[in-house]
Amino acid sequence: MDLSNQIILVGGVLSLLAVFAGIASVRVGAPVLLGLIVVGMLAGEDGPGGIPFDNFQAGYLIGSIALAVILFEGGISTKRGMLKRALWPSISLATAGVALSALIVAAAAKLLLHAPWPEGLLLGAAIAPTDAAAVSVQLRVSQVAVPARVVAALELESGLNDPMSVFLTLALIAFMQHPGSFSFGHELLTFAWEMGGGAVIGLGAGYVLMRSFSRLETAESVFPVLALGVVLVAFGGAQMAGASGFLASYLAGVVVGNSEHPAAQPVTRFFETLGWVAQNALFLMLGLLVTPHRLVPLLEAAALISAVLVLIARPISVGVSLAPFRWSAREITFISWAGLRGAVPIYLTIIPLLEGVGTGQRLFDIVFVAVIISVALQGPTLNVAARMLGLRGEASPSG
Repeated sequence: MDLSNQIILVGGVLSLLAVFAGIASVRVGAPVLLGLIVVGMLAGEDGPGGIPFDNFQAGYLIGSIALAVILFEGGISTKRGMLKRALWPSISLATAGVALSALIVAAAAKLLLHAPWPEGLLLGAAIAPTDAAAVSVQLRVSQVAVPARVVAALELESGLNDPMSVFLTLALIAFMQHPGSFSFGHELLTFAWEMGGGAVIGLGAGYVLMRSFSRLETAESVFPVLALGVVLVAFGGAQMAGASGFLASYLAGVVVGNSEHPAAQPVTRFFETLGWVAQNALFLMLGLLVTPHRLVPLLEAAALISAVLVLIARPISVGVSLAPFRWSAREITFISWAGLRGAVPIYLTIIPLLEGVGTGQRLFDIVFVAVIISVALQGPTLNVAARMLGLRGEASPSG
């Protein structure tokens, strides 16, 4: 009983610290996720909190639930106008852009860190995706005034690119563990099912929710609970079936957010709040998982990878992905700079650890530091970048 009470007390204290850290981060212009991760690190075994937490299985579970909620909330806020402005460019960024970025980072890891190609590719696959929570929160907090289609592309990309990175991560782990039985044909079929199955499950879940909201006669307070249950079923069911739970959660939110039904207001408000709770829990957990003294020897390697990612891989991948759509050089440059990393890359590096990949811990630590560097550098400078590029005030950022 005492242990349970202590856990509740510590959880409450960390929640309060996370709230104040988020408020303080906004006031000083720092990314919110940075403040939350710092709180988690201070509470961890190397910090004054001294909490020993190295349960990566629990971390994966917490991360999965949190991301399902965050992506569904992101889908709800993705309006039809955003889809019209930037759907196909965003799909290009979320697929070809992720793959190209991963390849460039892998080449840099091979050249600069002397990592084997499989390890370098795994590093690139994990760190390639932008993060839905990091991107949307920083754009809103910074109140960056850029063309609406730029905001749409950034938010849509961050909601759609997780399946590609998950596929690449799992495929590379399979190759590293069983190179003799690896088949490109099988992996292509797996990718097709991951994307197609996730889309079907997500759209189906959204339709079920929409019909339920319209037909059920019950208290408004029941609708958000119903939505949460369906989202978790869609995410977990898709993952169990080998499809993308991330895509399923996001597309379910898109359907609900673009449909007329009596539950629109209570569901939106509920998931806006729950999204913040999920974000706080996710970043606090990631901060607790890190052992800071292990990061020091990897600072140089992580800084090099972060520099390659931000200055080379991201600009090239964005430029190539958007080339067919005739976007201006200024828009491409801003999208390159605003591709913030966050919880997703760190979360993805938990998978190699759980699968017993020998370099999993090194990968986790490098990606963690690289993400922190990227967010600390790019997040506070979005307004400066927009002004320097002459984008500020060109159009409303609303979707």
